[in-house]
Amino acid sequence: MLLLALDTATPAVTVALHDGSGVLAESRQVDARRHGELLLPAVDRVLAEAGRKLDAVSDIVVGVGPGPYTGLRVGLVTAATFGAVLGVPVHGLCTLDGLAHASGLTEPFVVATDARRKEVYWARYEPGTPSRPVTRLTEPAVDRPADIADEVAGVPAVGAGALLYDTVFTGVRRDGPEHQSAAALAALAAAKLAAGEEMLPPQPLYLRRPDAQVPANYKVVTPR
Repeated sequence: MLLLALDTATPAVTVALHDGSGVLAESRQVDARRHGELLLPAVDRVLAEAGRKLDAVSDIVVGVGPGPYTGLRVGLVTAATFGAVLGVPVHGLCTLDGLAHASGLTEPFVVATDARRKEVYWARYEPGTPSRPVTRLTEPAVDRPADIADEVAGVPAVGAGALLYDTVFTGVRRDGPEHQSAAALAALAAAKLAAGEEMLPPQPLYLRRPDAQVPANYKVVTPR
């Protein structure tokens, strides 16, 4: 097994290589505006650091969000392209699950990322055990922090969304992961594959319409 994991659903452009036993190499750069520019060089860098070639990859793992439309689709299109060229399966994982796996928390907790528009993407989790990865208890959702204050107040929380709205996520752990790590995503995927668990299709979890909209007064102009 040689997993190439990548995620662009958060401001972090992150890539990792995992051989089924451990992470061989990882790259992570936080830049919300340069996903497309940074991703492929990061893949090259990780492969070079691990001393592996792209054609040795047996599986692609990609974070499917939730995340902003533009950044998220960069990772998904890249993963799909690699899968098609190499003829290997492409597995999707919820981006929030990767953050949860990296949290190290041993009690029920919440993961929240910044969804912009004064909203967060979030979900509840149950901690993992030596024989079982963390378990997501709720479907990923997008909400204004004030609307979920009663549900998350005092609950241990990690992620950029929890840090940004710490007056709502009052149990935020500042030493926890802020952005996604492909190393954590790869480790979670390796555990799920070893256990024979089914993963998500590599399709985006947008949870809302993209920011860009066709103007309401748009007129089609055709040549005469």
